[in-house]
Amino acid sequence: MRDGTSGATLRVGLVGPLPPPSGGMANQTLQLAALLRSEGIEVETVQVNAPYRPAWAGRIKGLRAVFRLLPYLAGLWRTAGRVQVFHVMANSGWSWHLFAAPAIWIARLRGTPVVINYRGGEAESFLRRARNWVRPSLIRADAVIVPSGFLEHVFGKFGFATQVVPNIVNLERFAAAPPASTARQGVRLLVARNLEPIYDNATALRALALVRAHDPHATLVIAGSGPLREELEGLAAQLGLAQAVTFTGRVDNAGMAALYRGADVMLNCSLVDNMPNSVLESLACGVPVVSTDVGGVPYLVEHGRTALLVPPGQPQAMADAVLRLAAEPALAAGLREAGLRQVQQYTWHSVRPRLLAVYRAVVAARASASPVGQP
Repeated sequence: MRDGTSGATLRVGLVGPLPPPSGGMANQTLQLAALLRSEGIEVETVQVNAPYRPAWAGRIKGLRAVFRLLPYLAGLWRTAGRVQVFHVMANSGWSWHLFAAPAIWIARLRGTPVVINYRGGEAESFLRRARNWVRPSLIRADAVIVPSGFLEHVFGKFGFATQVVPNIVNLERFAAAPPASTARQGVRLLVARNLEPIYDNATALRALALVRAHDPHATLVIAGSGPLREELEGLAAQLGLAQAVTFTGRVDNAGMAALYRGADVMLNCSLVDNMPNSVLESLACGVPVVSTDVGGVPYLVEHGRTALLVPPGQPQAMADAVLRLAAEPALAAGLREAGLRQVQQYTWHSVRPRLLAVYRAVVAARASASPVGQP
């Protein structure tokens, strides 16, 4: 891609996390870098979660933040002097203050336009709590893009203009398997979220216990890592589910695609959410979704057409939805087909024009605003 001003190849500094672990933002950063390079764009990544050097520094609280932050800031400064635009993957909380805000200010000092790509279902509570801290940095970004209409609405409530550029799903990797030719014994459930409080994996375990009262062979795979693993394993044992639940730990993208294709239903129990990649990937793999109706999820799927939505923290409602899908094959097939159609709008082919238009606009605006002969 040419930058539209000098005719030179566009150079993008992509700031964000990279796997491991294979979280949603890390996977999107890795995928976006590859897709931009496939367009002939030069991409230089600045990793916010780079390994600690020396490794022992990562074991010392307080000190480890310094060992990560100082190399990060130096990397920002060097990269901002070489690229034409920064694309910063941003989130709420300390992630904003430690990583996104410094990227904005360093880019401003170096005259590099900044596109903030804000994510995370906790944006409203974060902006309400820290608006006065966030605003000085955010208004200095050249563009703010968000992956969903939900976040566009949230930012609008606080007076910040945004553009929607959706998440991208790789339909070559996440593709539907042919329908099973024979009936399976027991519904196979999948959770594809990390083991953190906001994802409420405990509700999935309790829902499984309720499902097994009607379907004793039902099983659950929980694909993800996090601090609650021991607690959730204890709950599974307490509920008598130890043999019915598999905790996989971290799974890479290729492994996740196989897990989706082996599932009958994907459960998303999150208490807050934005535009979960796991829902998009499930749709792409033809797996019916039962999700809580929180945050941006209702902007992504429609109850009864592309997914079944239930209130958060209600295992009985989630179990009832699973049992309904098992009892109504036509409904499950309808969700599958509608989901496969819906996910087409999240391919790179569909998202690419929106993102490249943002890059062109901020580069051109900065070039026109700069005095002649200066960057």
